[in-house]
Amino acid sequence: MAFSLAAWGLFTAPAGARADISEVRERASSGLLECVPFAREVSGIRLSGDAHTWWTQAKGRYARGHTPRVGAVMAIRPHGNSHNGHVAMVSEVIDSRTVLLTHANWSYPGKVERDVAALDVSPNGDWSEVRIWYGPSQTLGAAHWPVDGFIYNAAPHTQLARTGTASANRSEDTTTIRAASSSRSDPIGTIIAGAF
Repeated sequence: MAFSLAAWGLFTAPAGARADISEVRERASSGLLECVPFAREVSGIRLSGDAHTWWTQAKGRYARGHTPRVGAVMAIRPHGNSHNGHVAMVSEVIDSRTVLLTHANWSYPGKVERDVAALDVSPNGDWSEVRIWYGPSQTLGAAHWPVDGFIYNAAPHTQLARTGTASANRSEDTTTIRAASSSRSDPIGTIIAGAF
């Protein structure tokens, strides 16, 4: 079954899949922008190296969790032909199973895509697998990408409020922050459960 968010009236292809590199071209040493330096620049999370190493590198340096928040970096593990993984910044949370991402070097080599859809397709709704908008097909890609989690631009041991803002919590003893399960209506989750 083909699935298109545009068909459900949630996203439109032209606004959600524009590629624009002009504002960061001077930062790309090779002339093509990679996901890591772009994610570092837009999120303020100062990690480097291949994308698949970010989750481990973040431990003890940044708060990590499994709930998308605006400004957080989604750490995607290598899968299929991707040997280095991928990192993308969450630009908007639509609902408990849908976010918009801003990232580089995904659909188009070296290009930036802003506010493109990513859909949680994990069986437990825990953001461990996603489908991501793929520009050339103008729909979500078919692959289910494995996700380590989200890296937040906050110190470890920081309690993140449900709104995505950070507040100090001295009694917090973990660097991984998990969200409470959501009981709100989840139309995308219902679609996924029936279609996948």
